[in-house]
Amino acid sequence: MFGYEFMQEAFIASTFIAITAGIVGVFVVSRNMSFLSHTLSEIGFAGAAFGILVGISPLAGMIIFTLVSSIAVGSLSTESSRREASISAISSLFIGLGILFLSLSSESSSYATNILFGSIVGISAKEVHQLLILALFVIVIFIICYKPLAFDSFDHIGARASGLNTRLLSVIFLITLALSVSIGAQIVGSLLVFVLLTLPGATARYLVHSVPKLLMVSVGLSLAGVWLGLYLAFVTNWPVTFFISAFEVIAYFLGLSYKNWKLSH
Repeated sequence: MFGYEFMQEAFIASTFIAITAGIVGVFVVSRNMSFLSHTLSEIGFAGAAFGILVGISPLAGMIIFTLVSSIAVGSLSTESSRREASISAISSLFIGLGILFLSLSSESSSYATNILFGSIVGISAKEVHQLLILALFVIVIFIICYKPLAFDSFDHIGARASGLNTRLLSVIFLITLALSVSIGAQIVGSLLVFVLLTLPGATARYLVHSVPKLLMVSVGLSLAGVWLGLYLAFVTNWPVTFFISAFEVIAYFLGLSYKNWKLSH
């Protein structure tokens, strides 16, 4: 399998994507922003389609759209009474825009398939380098901001009381989330990128409790999902997205069952 250059590049890219998604996912879950990762994935679809329409890379278009939208949409988290309807409206709008942009472009329908469902096995060396740079940027930001970001994510009231600039931390988190959505969509597509950004982190909360352990388990589950998915996709020629999604869903329900078992004993 590793005798093929495209599989080598796919594993390198997916490894860094999984590490990024695993780290960011812990904070997505702790900040109760799973809804935002889902919304940004649909905004990212519109951005990628826009990139194709205007002649830039789909990844660049996705980054532009998610970065601009993340802070604006993220502010809706403070308005819980209007969140559901607002998010539904925004998601519907950007899905419609994505379809419009694709219909106006001259590219084939395969581009739409790649955007929606990912195309990691067809990734080029240049795209691998771009993803690595973005992933490393996100990882470095989390290393630098780890302590205050963890404090704010798991004890927001305490963080505000201690004088931390929680608004700035929120902006930093939203930017890293937007970038994570953009790079994660390259492997599972814009429709299912929220799977990598929510399920490993949610599963980890059923198994461990300290922040370092949450990060380790979440990253481990993300890596296991993408590695197993790539291997099974290579063997069966089935979509890698299916295997990754199936693994993370099964792991989630196993984690939930384990937690329920512990509570009953």
